[in-house]
Amino acid sequence: MNEQIKLGEINTLKILRETDNGLYLQALNEEEVLLPNSYVTKEMEFDDTIEVFIYTDSEDRLVSTTTKPLGMKNEFVFAKVVDVARFGAFVDIGLPKDLLVPRNKQKNPFENGDRRIIRIIEDEETNRLIGVEKITSFLSNETSHFKRNDEVSIMIIAHTPLGYKVIIDNNYEGVIYKNEVFEKLHTGDIKKAYIKAVRDDGKVDVSLQPIGTKESTDAATAKIIELLEKNNGYLPYTSKSDPDAIQKIFGLSKKNFKKSLQTLILEEKIELVDNGIKIK
Repeated sequence: MNEQIKLGEINTLKILRETDNGLYLQALNEEEVLLPNSYVTKEMEFDDTIEVFIYTDSEDRLVSTTTKPLGMKNEFVFAKVVDVARFGAFVDIGLPKDLLVPRNKQKNPFENGDRRIIRIIEDEETNRLIGVEKITSFLSNETSHFKRNDEVSIMIIAHTPLGYKVIIDNNYEGVIYKNEVFEKLHTGDIKKAYIKAVRDDGKVDVSLQPIGTKESTDAATAKIIELLEKNNGYLPYTSKSDPDAIQKIFGLSKKNFKKSLQTLILEEKIELVDNGIKIK
């Protein structure tokens, strides 16, 4: 149970009393917040503890909801723009009240229907939740604590010639190289990933597969089999094929492609034929 009510977070609070507008919930410090009738269920009883998200209503009063939003305070979300005004734009984060992204917190002007990567923060002046598209200042380069193969959560934020820019654990910047991606990725996707290397500038290389493990080999071989099955069991590529062609078709380096072919041949799943490979 929460010691005090915290804006922008999931709070565990006790059901205290009932009013015409809903249930009032209480923290250990006796601070109270309303849970509107639209979220009250028959199962809720006095003195029960329930989990709710805390935000502010249209009159800037704290209010709670049992609905979980797209993101919490100090997290990144990929949100749709639903309204634009002179002073800013509003994005949908899954709550009855849309989130304001002030004009001075936007990198480029928002338009209705846009989808943008934003960070949810508490505005120090108004004590309300707002969105910020200018996210660089929120990303730390204090990444020396990461170790190779540490499991992390990432959000895809941009596609680049090198691969994909990502945000790691809501706090750090990283990249996945395109020759290590074996699936379709889209902006806003949230994935489990693994630390590959920490660079001198504090940025981090990550992989969608554990590094140097059976799982990473399995992903590569599965990709080759999938493409073979889609092409009537034959592909005109071998370990002697052009590296650029291998990367384009399979998303693998020539070294990893060769290693995967060797694995599949040893497992008797494929065989080498004239100028190509074939499913057995």
